[in-house]
Amino acid sequence: MTAKRVLTVALVAAVAAGGAVSVTLAQPAKAPLLNSLGQPDLSGSWTNATLTPLTRAANVRGRLYSKEEIADLEGQYVAGVEKGSQPTLDAKAPAVGGIIQARGGANIDGNYNRSWFDPGSQVMRVGGEPRSSILTTENGQVPARKAGATPAFAGRGGGGGGSGRDNPETMSNGDRCLISFGRNGGPPMLSNGFYNNNYQIVQSRDAVAIVVEMVHDTRIVRLNGAHRTDGVRPWFGDSIGRYEGKTLVVETTNIPERQAYNGSWRNLKVTERFTRVAQDRLLYQFTIEDPDTWAAPWGGEYEFGAQPAGLFEYACHEGNYAMEGILAGARAEERAAAALAPRAGR
Repeated sequence: MTAKRVLTVALVAAVAAGGAVSVTLAQPAKAPLLNSLGQPDLSGSWTNATLTPLTRAANVRGRLYSKEEIADLEGQYVAGVEKGSQPTLDAKAPAVGGIIQARGGANIDGNYNRSWFDPGSQVMRVGGEPRSSILTTENGQVPARKAGATPAFAGRGGGGGGSGRDNPETMSNGDRCLISFGRNGGPPMLSNGFYNNNYQIVQSRDAVAIVVEMVHDTRIVRLNGAHRTDGVRPWFGDSIGRYEGKTLVVETTNIPERQAYNGSWRNLKVTERFTRVAQDRLLYQFTIEDPDTWAAPWGGEYEFGAQPAGLFEYACHEGNYAMEGILAGARAEERAAAALAPRAGR
């Protein structure tokens, strides 16, 4: 029975019984594609851009999208690109706190035109099934945390006290152009919902390199090795891979605090599975484990689509002038405040 048939039967049975619906993990294709080394061939350029969110919206809890909902979501994307790409050169500067209205009625905030964004134009299909969430938990949500577990957003980017404008060290990873934000690089590897959700996978006998277009990161998966025990936590953690049949299994530990996932990092283990299911499709499945945070493992899945155009250069902030400007502005505000403050002893 195919993955699509299994999932459809499960959904029908659960709905008929009035019970909750969970998503059955997709099953890989039967005929693996091999490279010249005899490994499952995962090489090429891929994208995980999608309209499907990580967690399931309240209006579709316990089920997949209907055909009508898919048509509406994908139609909204097309209409949004058309409207948001209207010329803005004739737009008037807005009042403070206002918005710019361009020709065609497109309201923007002075940011890039809509055509520069590429969050994905289609609902995610896995084994042909249109998914309403990337997570495969029963309700499509992140499981409840154990009592006393670290808060969900702890460890994300801060790196110290202050306003975030005191110095570069207190600014987020994304602001500093250090690593890809939105977890593009993983683990787990997730679409950021904006753009540059593209990857290139290169395989060798001893390693697999995953090149991330966002912030031009490269994640190295060492094959058939052992996790490091020296206490060092590199960017993206310490990834060890092995081939199981037609699947690359990657286990990552030693994830740094600044790349915490839902507050978990110290004992976080992420297991990823990459399986080529078609010439232009790559099944990606991930499992999250942290016994200090969640009672049981959980995770999700999606399918990468082929990206024939390949990767493009990503020049973060065109030289990171944005961060320089933010810090310079903060110093100017401090000087202005100091000039207005009464001098001590007067």
